[in-house]
Amino acid sequence: MKTAEDLRQLLTRIDRKGYPAYKDTKGIYRFQGFVLGIDHVQGDPFAAPSRLHVEVGEKTAGFPEKLYDKEHKRIALQDELIRQFARASGKYSFQAKGSGKSGLLSVTRCGQEVLERSTCTIDEKSGDVVLRFEVGFPANGRTINARELSKILFEFLPQCVQKSCLYRNLDERKTEQIMELAEDQAYIRRELAKRGLIAFVADGAVLPRESGISQRPMKGAVPFQSPETMRVEMDLPYHGKITGMGIKKGITLIVGGGYHGKSTLLKALELCVYPHIAGDGREYVVTDPDAVKIRAEDGRSIKHTDISMFINDLPNKKDTHAFYTEDASGSTSQAANVVEAMEAGASAFLIDEYTSATNFMVRDELMQQVIHRDMEPITPFIARVRDLYEKAGVSTILVAGSSGAFFHVADTIIQMDAYRPKDVKKSVEALLPEYPPADFGSNAEPFTLPAEKRMFVMERKIKRHGRGEREERIKTKVMGTDGFSIEHNIVDLRYVEQLIDTEQTAALAAILKHIVKKGSICMEMQELVAEINTLLKKKGMEAFVEGALSCGYAYPRKEEIYLMLNRFRRG
Repeated sequence: MKTAEDLRQLLTRIDRKGYPAYKDTKGIYRFQGFVLGIDHVQGDPFAAPSRLHVEVGEKTAGFPEKLYDKEHKRIALQDELIRQFARASGKYSFQAKGSGKSGLLSVTRCGQEVLERSTCTIDEKSGDVVLRFEVGFPANGRTINARELSKILFEFLPQCVQKSCLYRNLDERKTEQIMELAEDQAYIRRELAKRGLIAFVADGAVLPRESGISQRPMKGAVPFQSPETMRVEMDLPYHGKITGMGIKKGITLIVGGGYHGKSTLLKALELCVYPHIAGDGREYVVTDPDAVKIRAEDGRSIKHTDISMFINDLPNKKDTHAFYTEDASGSTSQAANVVEAMEAGASAFLIDEYTSATNFMVRDELMQQVIHRDMEPITPFIARVRDLYEKAGVSTILVAGSSGAFFHVADTIIQMDAYRPKDVKKSVEALLPEYPPADFGSNAEPFTLPAEKRMFVMERKIKRHGRGEREERIKTKVMGTDGFSIEHNIVDLRYVEQLIDTEQTAALAAILKHIVKKGSICMEMQELVAEINTLLKKKGMEAFVEGALSCGYAYPRKEEIYLMLNRFRRG
């Protein structure tokens, strides 16, 4: 292994040469207290920054084993180290001068959620820390400015490592509190399963967000207070006794006037499949990690999905047991989303009336009289919601604001009143005799789950045009959380609402690229996703990325892997 002095001498030799001479710096170097790896060197100062990593041994890092001996604690500690490095490096970024991206020193900017990321890894057995980041190698025009790079690598970087990767330099109590919160959140998740709950919302939680572009808690927001009839108590390992609203499995209806907090509550439940950092306001709000947000999605492609439990007898006689379309309607897309989420192992559907197809959700009595059942191919969701729970084990949490039809089938009814929830099940039940339910399901086809396993079929391999049969270098481009492109194919993820970080999109793009490179595939969808998920858990993103792993990947749930594959318009 080369030393830091070797790197210093190399930089002196290449100073003021053409930018490509920076390629000679690629390699591993021993510094005092850490190892520096230069994994990829940018082609010019205006290109994507160079990718580097540091390795800090367990003895130097000094983190007690109790902080990372379980998966959830390890992920929480990794997340904290990334945030610490981001704060430290932010002071030095662009302090070194030059053209283009010269002087950039950056790392992942984490949001309110705690996600496993490639940026930082802690070895569960050894306790070694690896942290990945990016540096803009300085240049004047396209001439190397090695003196400025020396400043970054020999002055700025050691300071960042000292402040972020060494236990003795961190606030020990704060670091332990991060572990304690992770343990408490894991305890709540376990209690959900034991108590037959889909979600838990702690008393005192702050659910509203600062703005549409900020996920920070709203100042002066009404703290959450659970209804007495729905209040549950838990004795957390570190926080101690905590109370909050427990949402039971089954069919839960969230109602209330406009601007009273219905969608705010649902949004919190939707995002709290992920743990949140302390101070977020939702750190003790926990949703079953397999809950899936469902909505209409006009224009999405559907590949051989059995939507017959919702749609049958189409005028064009098209088979709905293996339905195919490149441009689904709102109702068709929502039907497919429900079926595909069940295939992915969803424990609950989270649905907002506002983003649903009206004709998919419910048909009132008058419409049924005008448009007879034999003329309507859609069996509405309300006719299936009970069977979905009792026969398929999938709960539903639904926000409703305009139709009272779901009152008749709901197990739990929560009214939001100025951001305060009320259990109104009994008062609604007293009114129901005056409003008999419409006949939604008597003429519907019997409820049956899809009999056949869906296949993922890809019949061709991307090849290079022109001479020879060399494999094409597959290119991907990430477009935030809206999706990504792979070659000329756009994978539209705009309406996958639990995809919350650009780095998750990048990970999905890398996973799909890995699949596409295999060429022709004919495999059960469940088997394929299980294989991907196993690789992800055992080897991490290294299993899907060529060359050295870089920062910039956040691990998606298996549900988002399914949703991505379902939206890939494969040939």
